[in-house]
Amino acid sequence: MTQPAVLTRLVEEYERESELRAAGPHGPLRQQMEDVVYTLCVSTGTRDIDAALAAARERLDTAWLGDAYDPEAAAQDGRTLSGTAG
Repeated sequence: MTQPAVLTRLVEEYERESELRAAGPHGPLRQQMEDVVYTLCVSTGTRDIDAALAAARERLDTAWLGDAYDPEAAAQDGRTLSGTAG
């Protein structure tokens, strides 16, 4: 199961890119959006973005406080405690 920190990052990235895409579709932005959608679907075991977002949000809503930050998973993802790459 994907760590909550990774799901949070993916959902936030999807929402940010959705807002940018609404302003007008751009080539690189379109590819980034497709990559995020694919990763969210794989991470949640779903086949479409609506189901992936619902599953990710459900997982995040039920995540134990202790699961919210897993140093080992964050290190594999290249993130620090502050949530930034480091």
